[in-house]
Amino acid sequence: MSLITLSPKVAAARAKGDPIVALESTIITHGMPWPQNLEMAQQVEAEIRAHGATPATIAVLDGTLHAGLNAPQLNALAQTQGAAKLSRADLAVCMAEGRTGATTVAATMIAARLAEIEVFATGGIGGVHQGAEESFDISADLAELAQTPVTVVSAGAKAILDLPKTLEVLETNGVPVIAYGQDALPAFWSAASPLPAPLRMDDPGTIARAHLLRGALGLPGGQLIANPIPQDAEIPADTMAPLIAQANAEAASQGITGKAVTPFLLSRLYDLTEGRSLTANIALVLNNARLAAKIACEIANLRKTMA
Repeated sequence: MSLITLSPKVAAARAKGDPIVALESTIITHGMPWPQNLEMAQQVEAEIRAHGATPATIAVLDGTLHAGLNAPQLNALAQTQGAAKLSRADLAVCMAEGRTGATTVAATMIAARLAEIEVFATGGIGGVHQGAEESFDISADLAELAQTPVTVVSAGAKAILDLPKTLEVLETNGVPVIAYGQDALPAFWSAASPLPAPLRMDDPGTIARAHLLRGALGLPGGQLIANPIPQDAEIPADTMAPLIAQANAEAASQGITGKAVTPFLLSRLYDLTEGRSLTANIALVLNNARLAAKIACEIANLRKTMA
C-alpha cells in the first residue's frame, strides 16, 4: 500500500532527481481567509517554479495523503470548511477515517520524508506558547525538527510565541537554527528580534552542504533556516509586541487552548493591525519559498555531482 500519492509533476521531478519544495496546507485552511488563501498558495507555487523547483503542497484529501495538488484540488482545499489541523498525533487517524485535513509543520515534514523531499518552505514554525511553564503548550513542530531530516525554511517561529523558550527547546534537542544573512533571529512579521541566532549562513549552497553532511554524519533531525522578512514588508517588533500581548490576553480570558490558539491569535492580529499582518505574512511566505527553491536546487545539483 502506498502511503503517499505524488502528483504527476512531483513524481516526474523525483524520478529525475530534480529539486522539489514541500509546502504545508494549514496556512491555506487555518491561516488566511478566502480568497487570499488561494491566491497566496498559487503565488507561492509560482514563485518556487520561477526559481527552478517543483512545488509540492501537502494535504490529506478524503483520507489520501498527497504531495502535490492540482488546481481543482488546491481550489477545493482553500474553500473547505472544518478541515482537520494535522500534526504527528492525528495524521494517521485522519487518513484512517477518510477525512480531509491540512498539515502543520510537523505533519508536512513527515509527508516530505515519505515523498523523499528534502526542503520545506513555510511561514513560521510553531513553538513554546506564552505561559507554557504552566500549560506545557509546546508545538510538536519542535520535536519533529529534532527527528525528521528535512531542511525547513521559515521566518523563524511565529512571533505570538515565547521565542526565548522556543530557541532553548530547539537547542536542547540539537536542532541547528541558522539565520540567513544576519546575526539576529528573525521574529516572523519583524526582520529581527533581540535574540542572537545560534548560527548564521549567507548562501544557499552552504545550507545545502550542511543538509547533506548531517545525513552523512548520521545525525537525526533537520535544519531550521530562519529567513528574515523583507524589510519593506515587515512590521516593527515594537509595534507588534503590545498587539500580541493583547491578543494573548484575550485568548486566555476566553479559555482558548491547544490547536485553537494560533488561528485565534492570527485572526485577532489581522483585525488589530487592520490587515497589515496578512500582507506581511504573504510577503514572508513568498520570500521563504524563493530561498527554499534555491536550497533545493543546490541540494539536487550536489547529489547529481556525487552520483
